[in-house]
Amino acid sequence: MPKTLRLFACAALAACAAQIASLPTLAADLRIALASEVTSLDPHYFNVAANNNIAWHVFDALTRVDENARLVPGLAESWRAVDATTWEFKLRKGIRFHDGAELTAEDVVFSLERPATIANSPGSFVPFTRQLVQVRAPDRYTVVLKTERPYAMVPYDVNSIFIVSRRAARRAGTEEFNSGRAAVGTGPYRLARFARGDRVELVRHDAHWEGRPAWDKVIFRMVPNNAARTAALLAGDVDLIEQIPPADVVKLRANGAVHLAQKVSWRTIFFHLEQGLDRVPSITGADGRPLDRNPLKDVRVRRAISKAINRQAIAERVMEGLALPAGNLVSPGVFGHAADLKPEIHDPEGAKKLLAAAGFPDGFGLVVHAPNDRYVNDDRVAQAVAQMLARVGIRARVTTLPFSVYVSKARNREFAFAMLGWGSYSGDLALRSLVATFDAAKGYGTWNWGRYSDPRLDALTERALATVDPTAREPIAQDAMRAAMASLAVIPLHHQIATWAMRRDLDYAARTDEYTLAHHVRPR
Repeated sequence: MPKTLRLFACAALAACAAQIASLPTLAADLRIALASEVTSLDPHYFNVAANNNIAWHVFDALTRVDENARLVPGLAESWRAVDATTWEFKLRKGIRFHDGAELTAEDVVFSLERPATIANSPGSFVPFTRQLVQVRAPDRYTVVLKTERPYAMVPYDVNSIFIVSRRAARRAGTEEFNSGRAAVGTGPYRLARFARGDRVELVRHDAHWEGRPAWDKVIFRMVPNNAARTAALLAGDVDLIEQIPPADVVKLRANGAVHLAQKVSWRTIFFHLEQGLDRVPSITGADGRPLDRNPLKDVRVRRAISKAINRQAIAERVMEGLALPAGNLVSPGVFGHAADLKPEIHDPEGAKKLLAAAGFPDGFGLVVHAPNDRYVNDDRVAQAVAQMLARVGIRARVTTLPFSVYVSKARNREFAFAMLGWGSYSGDLALRSLVATFDAAKGYGTWNWGRYSDPRLDALTERALATVDPTAREPIAQDAMRAAMASLAVIPLHHQIATWAMRRDLDYAARTDEYTLAHHVRPR
C-alpha cells in the first residue's frame, strides 16, 4: 500500500476510534424510574397497573397484547372456540420456569384457579376467571376452558391472569411472592430483590422462550414525585422514566441527551359518584349540614356537574396538551368506542339551571377526592375540577391521598366523588368492571365505587360479552356505552397521552396500555 494511503487509513481509523469512544457506553444494567409504588409481587393479589407492570417481567400469560393493544399469542401459541361455551388453548412446548422446570397445562390450571383463593384482595383478579365453570388439562400442552353461557372475552380475560409455577406457589401466600421464594415465573426476568416503597431488582432469565433480553439486570425505582423523576433522568441516575409531567415535556424535548416516546393511552380519567346511598355525610347543604337526600342520585345534578367542567381547558392548560377531552369511557381506537359520543360542552349557566330544577338553586357542598401520585397531574386536575364546580354553586374542597391509601378507602365507599383512571381492551369490559350493577358472585361492578345500577345497561353489557363474533359485538358494546353516558353513570374527563423519556441511545415503542416493559427497551 502506498505510504500516503497508509497514512490516510491510519488517520481514518483513529478518527473512527475517537468517534466510537465519544459515544455513550451501553451498560448491561437498565435503570427505570416508575411513577407509582409497587405494593406486591404476588401476580394474583392486587389488580393494579403498577404491580401488573412488574409482573409482566417475571411472569407470562396465555395471551398478550402488543403496543397497540391488539391481542397476540403468549404462552399459548394458538386458541380456538370449540363451540359456543368451550375454548381450547395450545401451549408452546419447551417453555422453562426460572427454576428450570417445564411449563405444563397443570401450571395453567393452578394459576387460573388461584385468584379465587386469595383473601382480602384490594383489587381482585376474580372477574377475569368468574365466567369459567371448568378448567381442565386433557394433556400436557392443552388447556380447555368452559363457560356457563357463550362468552367472547375468554382470550382477553386470560391475558390478565399470570401463570405461576404450581410447585413453587402451591402452599405460598402473598408474602412468599414478595420475598421471592414463590415468585417463579416464565418471564424474561427473575426477581432478585423487592424493597417495598423503594425498588424492584430483576436479573435476566437466559432461557426465556423469546430469547435473551438485552439487559443483564433491571432496576425499577419507585419515584412518585414528577420533578424527582425528571431530575433523575437528566442527572444520569436513571436511563428511562414514565409519566412525564406536561410541564417537563418542552424542556426534555429541547435536551439533546434524551428523547421522548408518546402515544394516546387507553387510560380514561373520570369521577365516580356515590349513587347507592340516600344520605352521604360528606355532601352538605348551603348551611354546611349533611343533606337528607343524595343529590348525586339525580341525573340532572350529574349532568350539571358534567356541564360545569371545562374539559378543553383541563386538556390544554392543566395537562398542557397531553390529554384528549373524553365523552367515552374508552379511548378512540379501542373496541367499543362510540365516536358519536362527544365530550360534554362547557355550559356553566346550563349547569346552574339544572341544579335549580333538581331542587338545589343554592348548590351544595362536596369533597373532591383524588390520588396525588397515580395519574398525570392528578392532584392539579382535582383542584381545577373543584374550582369549576364552585363557579356553578357547588362548594367543592379537595382531598388527595397517595394511591396506596386512596384506593382502599375508595373501595370501602368512603368517598362520594372520587377520581379513577381506567384502561381496557374494550368498552364492554370497562363497563362490566366500572358501572355494571355490583354483583360479587358474577364478578360484575368490581370497581363500581358509586354503586350505579341500570338493568338495561347490564343487559346490553352481558349481551355484548356473550357475542363471540366481534363484528356483531361491537355495535352492542357501543350501545351499552351510549346508555352509560346518557345517564352519566360516571363523569368522564379525558384520555391521557402517555409519555416516556429516555437516554438518546435507547428506543422504546410507546404503548397504548402505558406499561413500561424493560425487555422492550432496545439500544439504538
